[in-house]
Amino acid sequence: MGLQAKNMSESEQATCVGTAAQRPWDARLACWLVTPLKNSGATPNQLTTLRLLIGLGAAAAFIPGTYGWSNLGALLLILSNFADHMDGELARISGKFSPIGHLYDLVSDAAVTILLFIAIGVGIGSRHDGALRVSPVVLGTVSGTAIALIFFLRMRIEELAGKAATQQASLAGFETEDVLYLLPLVTLGNRVVPFLVVASICAPLFALWVVVDYRRALGRRQWTTCRPSTEAAQ
Repeated sequence: MGLQAKNMSESEQATCVGTAAQRPWDARLACWLVTPLKNSGATPNQLTTLRLLIGLGAAAAFIPGTYGWSNLGALLLILSNFADHMDGELARISGKFSPIGHLYDLVSDAAVTILLFIAIGVGIGSRHDGALRVSPVVLGTVSGTAIALIFFLRMRIEELAGKAATQQASLAGFETEDVLYLLPLVTLGNRVVPFLVVASICAPLFALWVVVDYRRALGRRQWTTCRPSTEAAQ
């Protein structure tokens, strides 16, 4: 695949790089990797399944709660998050898009996110029983559900108001959601417990902010839809 990547046309390379507003580095790299699959029998759903399996493996690795398994789980999560870009990039450059495939991708994202944080909670509970006043499993469920809700609402906002409405803060090709790429630093530093506590506080708060943003986008969409009818009546 390396030789094929080197032989990509200039137009294909430009497609991966994007416009002057640089696309996230992981999306660009994913595009380069899947470009050789553009005219093959590979489908976005197959890549979604690969991402799902890796993500489930990451969640399972956190269940024992040991240092070694937690580091493996963090590594698998990075691979899973990166693979999550590959199915979308293949669908974009090959035109192999389907509503069912899009739904499958959303369900996979939610499942991996929620199960990952629940598994982190289970692992902490098995190794640090009584260290927290609230059950680590509850904290994991709250964190994972809030993050999954954030992803879903951001998708809905993009459908209502366009991609510009969900533009994330970025720096050097990194976006806000890329913070999970730092999870290996958390596990290497053996800071999984404070990470889960912070996630259980910050994720719901950010989810509330996204809910407000979603309601604003929904209100603007309804106002724009009703305005032509009102003007016509006048």
